[in-house]
Amino acid sequence: MTDDKKPADEVASNAEEVLQNVVRLFEESGKALSNLAAAQGSKNTGQSLNAAARILGTVAERWMADPEKAVKAQSDLMTGYFDLWSKSMHRFMGEYVEPAAEPDPGDKRFKDEEWSNNQYFDFVKQAYLVTSRWAEHQVDDTDNIDEVTKKKAEFYLSQLINALSPSNFVPTNPELLRETLTSKGENLVRGMKMLAEDIQRGGGNLKIRQSDYDAFSVGENLATTPGKVIYQNELIQLIQYEASTEKVLKRPLLIIPPWINKFYILDLNEKKSFIKWCVDQGHSVFVISWVNPTREIATKTFENYMHEGIIEACNIVEQATGEKSLNAIGYCVGGTLLATTLAFMAKGRKKPIKSATFFTTQIDFTYAGDLMVFVDEEQIQAVEKEMAATGYLESNHMSSAFNMLRANDLIWPYMVNVYGKGEAPFPFDLLFWNSDSTNMPAANHSFYLREYYLNNNLTGGRMMMGSKTLDLSKVTIPVYNLATKEDHIAPAKSAYHGSRFLGGEVRFVLAGSGHIAGVINSPAKNKYQFWTGAAPVDGDLEDWMANATETPGSWWPDWHSWIAGLDNKHVDAREIGGGELKPIEDAPGSYVRAKG
Repeated sequence: MTDDKKPADEVASNAEEVLQNVVRLFEESGKALSNLAAAQGSKNTGQSLNAAARILGTVAERWMADPEKAVKAQSDLMTGYFDLWSKSMHRFMGEYVEPAAEPDPGDKRFKDEEWSNNQYFDFVKQAYLVTSRWAEHQVDDTDNIDEVTKKKAEFYLSQLINALSPSNFVPTNPELLRETLTSKGENLVRGMKMLAEDIQRGGGNLKIRQSDYDAFSVGENLATTPGKVIYQNELIQLIQYEASTEKVLKRPLLIIPPWINKFYILDLNEKKSFIKWCVDQGHSVFVISWVNPTREIATKTFENYMHEGIIEACNIVEQATGEKSLNAIGYCVGGTLLATTLAFMAKGRKKPIKSATFFTTQIDFTYAGDLMVFVDEEQIQAVEKEMAATGYLESNHMSSAFNMLRANDLIWPYMVNVYGKGEAPFPFDLLFWNSDSTNMPAANHSFYLREYYLNNNLTGGRMMMGSKTLDLSKVTIPVYNLATKEDHIAPAKSAYHGSRFLGGEVRFVLAGSGHIAGVINSPAKNKYQFWTGAAPVDGDLEDWMANATETPGSWWPDWHSWIAGLDNKHVDAREIGGGELKPIEDAPGSYVRAKG
């Protein structure tokens, strides 16, 4: 009698546990909805949906205008489904058949064995692949549509396809279903709890949890290279780093990071820090740390960023070191600002920057990256309207845009693992930095979108700063132009093309990997590779690559050799501030700690 009761008791216990988890799931769902309701909600989502509907609607109109092609497209889809159904039936009867569709080799969504071994999940997977590839082909085969519209259609379709993947849903993902049944729904409760917390952390918008945020602290285990803030104004703090060598290069080094992200990507930790490496090579390193904008600086323009940012930093470096000349590095949009400043300085008498290095920088936007999908008159007006209400573009807007460019790496794995499986992510410094996003000041951001992305005015010779018309051909200083092979934000083709507008000698270098990993690649890791070759001339990147020399490992030593070759004079290591500037606080300073 006792043995008979055991299974019944176990069933009752399991049922009670499941019921408790269902109740908890509803409670956590209520918190998530409450956190959403507490804010006005995301305007960005509505803008993106409107843009996607408009672009995909244009593609649909082109297809409907050609009935013959439309009928063929429907026939192709039905043929794909019939082939899948036929093969699935043969497999059901025990026969071996080749799949109707297989994932790409690098597709991690379907790596669980059940996606292939279980006929139900295998059928769902293949039906998804058949449908998505058919849809992608229809966009690619659309006639009478310009390349910009087609590129946007491909992007928005990709977002839709990624969102509808069966790997994102419990009933159609064997891993999620197995975890849910095994834990009696506990995973969904944990996931919903983290979802509610992340919506609250994002101020009513989901700020996807990509790392263990409690594991890192800026200034404690990130951005720890010793230094001092020696100057600040409304836009910047200028950091000078302590020398680690007895002698240093006579020319100091000024680094201009992007204000779209925080500068400590260049100083993540001692093993990955480009800043620390430069200090150890004997550079006197100064770095701009941009303010995280609030309404108070809404009217600060791109020109303000030039004068109060780079030009003022040059003045302070001279005051701190006594040197009237320096080397400068600009990263991403920091490089765009640097190129613009150099063109402005070329019109004047004072030209302190004697060499320029660009990291993944666009100065010409003819072949601009995937961010172009967000740039047209309608979308810019929507962004400007949003910025007019707050004085800045909220940090989640740009963060979401960057994540969308790599949705299958930066969005959906976390939706599945964190909010589906209920697994807290591992500590990862790079993803902590990725989520530590910044606001965009209204006037500056509007200028950047219109003057560069939309109208390409800098290389077009139409850009004005003050009373000066800028001309990049007047920039005759030596330039080291670094692009990365897999960059989706500043494509290598775009960076290469931009080299031609400069008037001096350009050393173009192509590094392996992408926008971040290709730059933050310490020699100690011995990862990736880089290519060097002739100076950029007429022709395209493919022609340059055909004759380029590949070198394994980091490009950092190549850059240092180039800098030292320009001026290898050394002086005694410098004190911070040179005795004239009183340090304000320890590096990395307070501006970088402000949250967006």
